[in-house]
Amino acid sequence: MNTVTINSLAGEEVIKVGPNQPLLLLAGPCVLESGEMAWEIAQEMKAITKRLGIPYVFKASFDKANRTSLDSFRGPGLEKGLRQLGRIRDEVGVPVVSDVHATSQVELAADMLDIVQIPAFLCRQTDLLVAVAKSGKTVNLKKGQFISPWDMEHAVNKLRDAGCERILLTERGASFGYNNLVVDMRSLPVMRSLGCPVIYDATHSVQLPGGLGGKSGGQREFIPPLTRAAVAAGIDGLFMEVHPDPDKALCDGPNSWPLAQVEPLLRQLLAVREAVNGVVNGQ
Repeated sequence: MNTVTINSLAGEEVIKVGPNQPLLLLAGPCVLESGEMAWEIAQEMKAITKRLGIPYVFKASFDKANRTSLDSFRGPGLEKGLRQLGRIRDEVGVPVVSDVHATSQVELAADMLDIVQIPAFLCRQTDLLVAVAKSGKTVNLKKGQFISPWDMEHAVNKLRDAGCERILLTERGASFGYNNLVVDMRSLPVMRSLGCPVIYDATHSVQLPGGLGGKSGGQREFIPPLTRAAVAAGIDGLFMEVHPDPDKALCDGPNSWPLAQVEPLLRQLLAVREAVNGVVNGQ
């Protein structure tokens, strides 16, 4: 499997993701609610991950274009949101990732982001994949809820054929009937066999899409057991939506993890990873 190198615009050390590399963490609020809150989350997450020796990338959406209802909060928009992300990158000194929903957003986003993300709903959109691949950035490609893990080979090949080799694949659950998702742990080694590091989305995997009528619900109580299972299965990185007060979050609160509980969970996961690696290596 390939090791992906992320060259950060923040001036931090180069991050390597893949075999025998530290567990990568992409974490932050679902959407940029305010510049100050995002900045504070990034500062706290940087401190936590520095203590634990975990490479960290701040994540947040500048425009959540796939909300359930037209009335749902979407974020500050492309230009203002990218400025906020740029401030976090420059002042906090961490790489940043956000998602794009249209080819028209790619050029501006690529100038500001260290990783450009393809949302799960858009993982088969050829024009978007090609545009992001040609940006020269590391790409985090989320597996659609409607796609088998082996069929992600075709999306990966679209990126590679357009010149992108720095590809991360993210598992975020599969549709299980209406308003529910399940995580098939077999998908993690299957997608890893495509030659890409695999990220596990701990929080969207417990989402209940549209489960609260005009908005999505979630079951954050299942984040710890599912995340422990994913780490034991051999993921290369973790994606989490974190918030100081998830019950008051403007987007994806029911499936976000409380900021105050991030460090204890990460310590558990590192212990699981160390135990599994010890068994695998015969130690």
